[in-house]
Amino acid sequence: MSRAVREFPRPVPLARIGVEPYRQEIEASEAERDALARRFDLLSLERLSASVELVRRGPDMVLLHAVFTAGFAQSCVISLEPVEGAIADEFTLLYGPPEREEEAGATVAEDIAFEPLLGETIDIGEAVAQEFSLALPQFPRLPDAEPEIAAEPDAAAGPFAALARLSSRPAD
Repeated sequence: MSRAVREFPRPVPLARIGVEPYRQEIEASEAERDALARRFDLLSLERLSASVELVRRGPDMVLLHAVFTAGFAQSCVISLEPVEGAIADEFTLLYGPPEREEEAGATVAEDIAFEPLLGETIDIGEAVAQEFSLALPQFPRLPDAEPEIAAEPDAAAGPFAALARLSSRPAD
């Protein structure tokens, strides 16, 4: 089974997460930002950094809490001009064996997503990248960009114009 190439890999071995929380500051390099910009269809990604904390929740569960900031540019959905943006957000994920997902849902808050723990590492960079992508504006728009609204179509020139002319003819 081949694994997809990650643009912002920051794997943390589970063995490093002990009784005390494991904390790490991460920041994407220029090459990683360029790769993430391509992945998320951004014009540019000027910065992406995060403070991440991993806390054990029993022998096979790990809670990830992260706070991230990013600066980026997207294309305006109307004019295609660059739209500058910035995000500061936080998220929490619970990692555990896939077979414990239902049980895990009952032990944490509703807004904490469960992630199956496959292998012996947690890729905190990929977690940040995915949550960043979810926080991006879906329809970036410049404040002064106005959509062009087409004029009302002329009924006499529409696809049913010929039928309208036939129905308005006097009967023989």
